Amino acid sequence: MSVMNAVPLTRPLHMPSPGSRGRRHTLPASEFRSLSPEDAISVFEIEREAFISVSGECPLHLDEVRHFLTLCPELSLGWFEGGRLVAFIIGSLWDQERLTEDALTLHKPHGMTVHIHVLAVHRTFRQQGKGSILMWRYLQYLRCLPYVRRAVLMCEDFLVPFYRKSGFKVQGPSEISVGPLTFIEMMFPVRGHAYMRRNSGY
Repeated sequence: MSVMNAVPLTRPLHMPSPGSRGRRHTLPASEFRSLSPEDAISVFEIEREAFISVSGECPLHLDEVRHFLTLCPELSLGWFEGGRLVAFIIGSLWDQERLTEDALTLHKPHGMTVHIHVLAVHRTFRQQGKGSILMWRYLQYLRCLPYVRRAVLMCEDFLVPFYRKSGFKVQGPSEISVGPLTFIEMMFPVRGHAYMRRNSGY
């Protein structure tokens, strides 16, 4: 389940912060790294604001965020600016063709499918293309993991065009629902798929 409001930057920023005299330490202007359980509160604050305002439901509660960042931190990616988390993705492994209710809470270590649970951007950094850039980086990262064959997610109807632009294909209605909310399941073939160019027009 994912939420996005994104219009692109021409390219991801990845350069050192300008130094200043007398400072012993500087933080990079833009940094991408896997998340850890210590990031859980920052993650949940962004997620809660993003999803509650749109659908009234969070894909992951705080204990579930900690759960996945403990079990499979390598399947997460955070975007930090000046040391502050501004956007993130959390995933886990799944071992079936389609998502079921169990996929919402389980990590299957021998699975070959990455289930993307959530993609969210801090409210002050939306409409800047960060969501599409972060997804592009995440999918390229998954290509470096030899056991990953595909990535799947479920989203509401209005987000289908965003994920299509990232290379996902509609699999059909998800069997999972949350209260009155229904979802579309989408899939990205990590293996056997030509390298995707980030669409700079979104």
